Amino acid sequence: MLKTKIAVLVSGGGTNLQALIDAQKGGILKSGEITLVISNKENAYALQRAKDNGIKALYIKKDEDFEKNLVNELEKSGIQLIVLAGFLVILSENFVKRYPDRIINIHPSLIPSFCGDGFYGLKVHEAALKRGVKITGATTHFVNEITDGGKIIMQKAVEIKDNDTPEILQKRVMEEAEWKILPLSVEKISKDLSEN
Repeated sequence: MLKTKIAVLVSGGGTNLQALIDAQKGGILKSGEITLVISNKENAYALQRAKDNGIKALYIKKDEDFEKNLVNELEKSGIQLIVLAGFLVILSENFVKRYPDRIINIHPSLIPSFCGDGFYGLKVHEAALKRGVKITGATTHFVNEITDGGKIIMQKAVEIKDNDTPEILQKRVMEEAEWKILPLSVEKISKDLSEN
């Protein structure tokens, strides 16, 4: 069986990328293979993580040709599945429509709570704490033209504790939810794609 070729798009440190690399090494991610990592930030540590694991790593400048250059690299590498892992660029409707049900995102809340435009990173956890919810979590979903609006793939709940700060909560959501459901979701979709 041919493995689904995966590109991971990143903007920062790449902790979710690392979770995927670990899942690939550990046999959780077996139907797909990460063959390309792309960042819109030249000094993103995620690029180093990719290189350290023998994965092709590219920086693409965020300018008016960004999406055109991105598509060129994806096509050149024969990418079948795109994973947004802390990728802080909103992709255009035209881009998203090129890859229907082939772009996955991880969001640090239980969608439909604390999602959509302006909700990313610590802002999500700040909003959850401010609202006083007792349970948060993470969601993997397909990407469409609406921010955090695509079909949900998986969700995992995380308890909020009394003394949580946004930073403590962010770490717990990553460890207990994001790093678990992202590899499982990528495996599920990779398997579906490799069988079709």
